[in-house]
Amino acid sequence: MATHMSRCRSWSRVQRFGIAAYREYSSVGRYSNISLSSPLPGIPKPVFASVDGHEKYETKITTLENGLKVASQNKFGQFCTVGILVNSGSRYEAKYPSGIAHFVEKLAFSSTAQYGSKDEILLTLEKHGGICDCQSSRDTTMYAVSAEVKGLDTVVSLLSDAVLQPRLLDDEIEMTKMVVRFELEDLNMRPDPEPLITEMIHAAAYRGNTVGLPRFCPTDNVDKIDRDMLHSYLSNYYCPERMVLAGVGIEHEQLVECARKYLLDVRPVWGASGVSNVDLSVAQYTGGIVKMEKDMSDVSLGPTPIPELTHIMIGLESCSFLEEDFIPFAVLNMMMGGGGSFSAGGPGKGMFTRLYLNVLNRHHWMYNATSYHHSYDDSGLLCIHASSDPRQVREMVEIITREFIQMAGTAGEMELERAKTQLKSMLMMNLESRPVIFEDVGRQVLSTGKRKLPHELCDLISNVTASDIKRVTTKMLRSKPSVAALGDLTELPSYEHIQAALSSKDGRLPRMYRLFR
Repeated sequence: MATHMSRCRSWSRVQRFGIAAYREYSSVGRYSNISLSSPLPGIPKPVFASVDGHEKYETKITTLENGLKVASQNKFGQFCTVGILVNSGSRYEAKYPSGIAHFVEKLAFSSTAQYGSKDEILLTLEKHGGICDCQSSRDTTMYAVSAEVKGLDTVVSLLSDAVLQPRLLDDEIEMTKMVVRFELEDLNMRPDPEPLITEMIHAAAYRGNTVGLPRFCPTDNVDKIDRDMLHSYLSNYYCPERMVLAGVGIEHEQLVECARKYLLDVRPVWGASGVSNVDLSVAQYTGGIVKMEKDMSDVSLGPTPIPELTHIMIGLESCSFLEEDFIPFAVLNMMMGGGGSFSAGGPGKGMFTRLYLNVLNRHHWMYNATSYHHSYDDSGLLCIHASSDPRQVREMVEIITREFIQMAGTAGEMELERAKTQLKSMLMMNLESRPVIFEDVGRQVLSTGKRKLPHELCDLISNVTASDIKRVTTKMLRSKPSVAALGDLTELPSYEHIQAALSSKDGRLPRMYRLFR
């Protein structure tokens, strides 16, 4: 049967191209000895489409009369991603009960002046093959819609309504309170403690200010938040000069036209904003420790339960994403890499990063060692998260502190090049996705008023040298450590000992002598 099918395919080629052409290009013809990586002789040279300069790739930005910025990036396709990014989030809640940004996120795309319920919004988007989402972080709230390009007018109208005309009905607020309570319970019960320990490391690093304020609504504040408080917060932070309408996959002129139509002279539901009372506090890095004693023995029960683990995260102050040192810190973070001891796989998983080579490959009892870099417009935090059996916490902490100290050594040429190549690869692969391009355009324009293109960032990454890594690490090691600890903390060294280890030459903890164990 297979032989018959092969003959049929061969005959169809003969019929289509003729006997001479078939013989000339078949595997048994005169080109059988030519390597697949070499062009065939006698074949016309291909002519590729060219673009003059970077016209098709540059981000176009227009500022409307009311201060709203409109930014777009052309990307060919049938669908577009459009959204509004607002310079608001948990870091601006110093004058309010913490948790308002969390409530705003959960209330997004509920009933508005134009739409009676969330279902109506979803049905409207469905006609254009669209979906919607809202995410809030410590410094940004993002409303986004992906839909067909033909529905752009409807999408911008809907976004304007969702952001500036939410009804915030009593029933919706009560439902949101239930959702927030469930999320808080889930946060404390889930096997993966990363969101919780990330919250704790920020609270330790920036104690009681800006990005150290709780991102998730504290349980005690759930019943304190009402419509008046939400309106007060929105009237201060949801003003045009603190917003960007960003779009990917649409013509800039169309987006500007829709912005003028639906976002230029719109009166928000909370009334005309007078003198805004915006919190302009700058992040103050304090360092410190936040501990949470918790029984982790029954976090994941079942046929293959996760063993009881203690999680430690140690961080030091890096820099803001507006500083030149941001790129060297990003390369350093990629050089440290790491991951879980069970996620080791094929190429591209960072098997040659330091936390794999020096930690996970040598200390089989460690379950996780991962480097993270959190950066904001006025500060940053580079940290390492590790987990192990509670009885080996002291040894694990010493391994992390030694890795921090070794960062200040001279980076090898091969590992530096590998880290830079991996960072550029990750950047370019992520920017293949339309929603990621949208977020990149929106966040950059919101924070700096312009956008650095991928090839510019790649050039900056390529220019990072071993001396840059050593310089930023030496500066980072001068800051006080921030420590977050979760689980059984019986063997956790004191904060003073961790600080002493990070101030020493070898990163070792001070020795402890006990008469009784």
